[in-house]
Amino acid sequence: MSFTESVRTCFNKFGTFEGRATRSEFWWFYLFVILVGMVFYVPILILTVIGTATDGNGGAVSGVFTVLTVIFWIVWILFMIALYIPTLAVGCRRLHDRGQSGWLQLLLLVPCGNIVLIVLWALEGTPGDNMYGPKPVS
Repeated sequence: MSFTESVRTCFNKFGTFEGRATRSEFWWFYLFVILVGMVFYVPILILTVIGTATDGNGGAVSGVFTVLTVIFWIVWILFMIALYIPTLAVGCRRLHDRGQSGWLQLLLLVPCGNIVLIVLWALEGTPGDNMYGPKPVS
């Protein structure tokens, strides 16, 4: 599955926590989420550095950078919230491909639980059908 197919599939299955997802579908979408996050987070860092550098020079210039930083923070947070449900859904479907419950994603709440999940998401799915459905087409 290609990058664009994966992103399209994950948005089409926005809140679908049933079925199975291939490794490529999961990891391409995960890369998409990281890239979107970086596209909005890098300007926040740049604006913060420029804003603090100009802080002593003039209140108006610093104020503009502060407002821009707040706007980018709001946009970044909104995008991350919008991507949260599809990310959880594809993670659940990926665990289903391994024959495991999607509730294992609660390990994200435990220290070092993300390491266990990354390993589970990276492992190959069960061959053939399992209790969560037929093997997904790559």
